[in-house]
Amino acid sequence: MTMQAIVLVGGEGTRLRPLTETVPKPALTLVDRPFLAYMIEWLAGHGVSEVVLACGFLPDVLREALAGEEERAGIAIRYVAEPEPLGTAGAIRFAADELGEALGERFLALNGDVLTDLDLSALLRTHDEAGARATLGLYPVEDAAAFGLVESGEGGEVLAFREKTGEHKPGAVNAGMYVLERSVLDLIEPEENVSIEREVFPRLIGEGLYALLLEGYWMDIGTPARYLQASWDILEGQVATRVEPTGHGVLVDPGAEVLDGARVGPRAVVGPGCRVATGAEVRGSVLLDGCTVGERARVLDSIVASGSEVAPDAHIEGTVAAGGEVVEIGP
Repeated sequence: MTMQAIVLVGGEGTRLRPLTETVPKPALTLVDRPFLAYMIEWLAGHGVSEVVLACGFLPDVLREALAGEEERAGIAIRYVAEPEPLGTAGAIRFAADELGEALGERFLALNGDVLTDLDLSALLRTHDEAGARATLGLYPVEDAAAFGLVESGEGGEVLAFREKTGEHKPGAVNAGMYVLERSVLDLIEPEENVSIEREVFPRLIGEGLYALLLEGYWMDIGTPARYLQASWDILEGQVATRVEPTGHGVLVDPGAEVLDGARVGPRAVVGPGCRVATGAEVRGSVLLDGCTVGERARVLDSIVASGSEVAPDAHIEGTVAAGGEVVEIGP
């Protein structure tokens, strides 16, 4: 059976600027591949045969970044560009209308801004067994303030859905992954800005809305601190991926040059075309492709965007350097 997934990738990634000024967040390199490639490979591993990317910001850059991913993941990728922001439900409806009769009676819808290895197959099974119209994947967190908090009964039926309550307490939150019956689309006005969390799911309570708490790894990489943490989690095996580190917590691309006397790690990514000079130190940091770190420079807990140069003897810590920037901050 063909299983399709509509993935929402229309956001601008504003909290990751300047990294995302010219690159959409889903196309941003995370360790050794575009961030969205992790989700595509995860979906393929759970039997998804076609991914439909509901794009907004810089769709051509995303298409270029994912070139070859269809063959690598063994999955079809289709791009749908919404003409204006339509909200989470509006984007799903727009993508569904673009697909027309090609969209199956049951499909997945997902937010494209999380790194995860949760058991999507279990979510599909729960949906089938419950005869649900919509089934939400939930994830347990210690502080639910910034997330949609979901309460469900013993049989999995959703009793309450409260979007971003601001309450600092543990709970099961909306993980941004849904199994939907096509009939749910009838609740979404076409070409309107509609939130699935605020406007659609509350209407489905008592009308076939179910949820399943999933265990595993789940993280939104939307801030520099979480981008770095996700990098280390990948390299240290906290999340299941296809990445092959070159050392514990470290990946140095074969096309990078680390000169004798340079120190890389603990925790570091040195991308293709990078050069780390003698006496330099890169620790707790990510160098995206084509960066140069000069002699005796120190790069600590930072992200250095493509083509940037850290000048000799410079010392940066907790910095996000823009693409092509020359960083000359002294110790």
